[in-house]
Amino acid sequence: MKTVNALTVRQSLGRVLDQLEKTGEPIIVAKDRKARAVLITLADFERRFVDVAARDRRREIARQIKESQRQVPRAKTGAAEAVRSLRGRLP
Repeated sequence: MKTVNALTVRQSLGRVLDQLEKTGEPIIVAKDRKARAVLITLADFERRFVDVAARDRRREIARQIKESQRQVPRAKTGAAEAVRSLRGRLP
């Protein structure tokens, strides 16, 4: 991984972004000789953060659906009997 200082990023952001796109490797941004941030490609960001958040949300929705299914009591009569009771018996 390459390290660039914050001043270089501020003065040459376009070149830094071109290098990031070209190599695909994260770039560490340093200030006062200390690492402060990391620049990553948009594809890396989506793979590491957006996709993970969406996966976690899908799991939570699936868990809520299963939980709600457990709370609904099962009917003791079949579907045909339920329909007959709703519409009434035919003569």
